[in-house]
Amino acid sequence: MQGPTLSFNLTPPPPSLLDGAALFLDFDGTLVELAEAPDEIHVPAELGPLLGALSRKLKGRLALISGRGIADIDRYVRCSNLAVSGSHGLELRFADGRIVAPDLPPEIAIALEAVEDFARGVEGMVVEDKSFGVALHYRKVPDIEGRAQAFMDEIARTTGLRVQHGKMMTELRPHGADKGDAVRAFMTEPEFASARPVFVGDDLTDEHAFAAAAELGGAGVLVGAARPTAALWRLDSVASVARWLNGFADGGAL
Repeated sequence: MQGPTLSFNLTPPPPSLLDGAALFLDFDGTLVELAEAPDEIHVPAELGPLLGALSRKLKGRLALISGRGIADIDRYVRCSNLAVSGSHGLELRFADGRIVAPDLPPEIAIALEAVEDFARGVEGMVVEDKSFGVALHYRKVPDIEGRAQAFMDEIARTTGLRVQHGKMMTELRPHGADKGDAVRAFMTEPEFASARPVFVGDDLTDEHAFAAAAELGGAGVLVGAARPTAALWRLDSVASVARWLNGFADGGAL
């Protein structure tokens, strides 16, 4: 199948884009501002009520799709009644509570030990022990990017894990699903199946989901600076996302 056309100069999404849609939202960099370390994020008090209003407006056609594990998302957002995917599509929790997740491969523990040893030699580097992966964050030490990515590429080769580079971070995780696969899985659910998928995200890890949304007749919304992307629309910032979503929740059509 031919890949999606990559666009660069995008305009903001029209207010009508969410009418009758199935909405999929990334978390970090989309609903909350990025932080220097994963546990330093600030979650706006308005986020929970907004997600509830969106879910009601969309008749349950709302899901969070994050690189964080589901348990980590639950720490920050009360979303037990929402569909949630964690670990870049490896974990799925459906709105009815069903959970689909693979067994944790032993290579993750091996990688975690190696990454922690590497990070001890660089002040300001942060290691994130995730549900199904190990992330190395270097936002505080951006000059280390090339060295950090090369190290993670080497660990991926020796362990057989998959490496995923993102914004000022790089991650090792098992092969298998990505965020696009999560979109496809949720779109098979009865409440989602007849809708048009819209995925909103900011990172390179969201490109699979933009492509999946387009493949299923929907569209992606890139958050942040313009870049080549499979998304069709763009919003400047987390604040712009909040305004757009609130505008729909408060007055958009059903």
